Amino acid sequence: MKFPKRGLYAITQTEGRSIAQVIQDVEAALKGGAVVIQYRDKQPLDAHYLAAQLLQLCQRYQVPLLINDDVELALTVGANGVHLGRDDGDIALARRRLGPEAIIGISCYNDLEKAQDMAAKGADYVAFGRFFPSGSKPLAAPADIATLREAKQALSLPIVAIGGILPENGGQLLAAGADLLAVIGGVFDGDPETSARAYQALFNLSNGE
Repeated sequence: MKFPKRGLYAITQTEGRSIAQVIQDVEAALKGGAVVIQYRDKQPLDAHYLAAQLLQLCQRYQVPLLINDDVELALTVGANGVHLGRDDGDIALARRRLGPEAIIGISCYNDLEKAQDMAAKGADYVAFGRFFPSGSKPLAAPADIATLREAKQALSLPIVAIGGILPENGGQLLAAGADLLAVIGGVFDGDPETSARAYQALFNLSNGE
């Protein structure tokens, strides 16, 4: 499965939620139009089971499931790929473990040179952020919207923006060059289907629809 070129990239919100609730929320986000799901869980109770259930769900909607940080979990459950942060291992090792068809995304924060390096090493997408204050990552270093503009000129692979993105502020990131908006709280703090549709409207607007 290929990584989509545009759309809402929904990242699971698991803290304080049951496995059943996470699955229900993710399906609602998929119904609302999410084009990528990332399973992110910093304190997993049963990561293998939940990841496997999310994979089955994503397959029904023909949407890729990526695993945050954990190459071995992605390999074990057969997920479509991984998202790697600063300390999550080498892209070449992830590629060897997961194979040529796996989607591998890389957090590049506010570092265009890193993004260019990761693109040359075979990343399928790069992510920049955080762009706005974020409840999920309150200590993350801020990124400049100008970095998106520069990245759009310098890179040919999809660009993901992350960090405090809401329907009210996401449009400026799309205008600056982001292809996908990665969101946790903006989707899952409320009704996920309704929220996902609000983000989808931004992409329709940027397409002139």
